[in-house]
Formats: sequence, C-alpha cells, structure tokens
Amino acid sequence: MDDAALLAALLKSLAGQESVYSSWSWSSGADLASHVHALAKAAEADCADEVAKGATGPTTVEEIEAALHSVPQDSAVELMANLSAASLVFPGHARRDHAHAMRAAVKTASILEPGAEWFSNIDGPWENGRSWEPVTSHTFDGVVAGRGGGFVVALLQVGED
Repeated sequence: MDDAALLAALLKSLAGQESVYSSWSWSSGADLASHVHALAKAAEADCADEVAKGATGPTTVEEIEAALHSVPQDSAVELMANLSAASLVFPGHARRDHAHAMRAAVKTASILEPGAEWFSNIDGPWENGRSWEPVTSHTFDGVVAGRGGGFVVALLQVGED
C-alpha cells in the first residue's frame, strides 16, 4: 500500500465516529488553513441542523488561520488520538478504543515525517481541560492539522450539548 492510500485509510479510521471528520490532500505549500476551512465547512453542512440558531463561526480562510497555533508533533499525535476517541462535549466519555486511535495517529504522523508542521485550535494538554479558538459555528470543535511529506491532513471533531 502506498503512503497516500495508507494515509486515507488511517484518517478514515480516526474519523470513524459520528461528528469526527478527516481529510487529506497532496500538499501545495501553505494550503493548510484552506484545507481546514474546507473540512470545517463540510462538517457544518453535514451537521447544520444541530448548530444553535444564530451561532456564528469563522467564515474565511484568514479567520481559520488565526485560530490555529503551532503544536509539537507529540502533542499533535495525542490530540488526534483524543479527538478520535473521546468526546469534546462530554469529557470522560469514550467514543472508541483510545489505543487504536493512538496507533493510527502515530502512523499518520510518521507518514508526514519528522519535519512536519502541526497546528491546532486547542490550547493545552487534553487532560487539563480545553480552551480553543473556534473553527466552526458549533458550540464545541477541535481540530489538528499537519503538513509534511508532501501531504496535508486534518482531523476535526464538532459537537453540541
């Protein structure tokens, strides 16, 4: 299996739960914020009936870019696993097997290579509670995105309470 096919399978596995979305593409340089923007819009369209009436969120690539901050690769891997396996809305509620999600996240990061750049809208370690800059109009959202090895990847969880 080539890296693109493996990456597609890994991200599909990470997003295998309701309200978790993933995407990948070939990298074209500084297209990470555009990639996250497209994924956020797809999630919003898919869950439009769940969003609180009148809720607003970022609408431009520039607003998405402003919400993202650089994170180290080990933090990005942990965030990917947690966005896949745990609920942003109901802390402590497992959505899937964390060990599986961690293996998929580690392998995803290895495909992007050690020099990859990673970004998230989530501040701080998962277990310490979370604050974030929104990337959607959902009450809760969390994204981690990376660029490296010729690829751009993103994993997004959205939710409402």
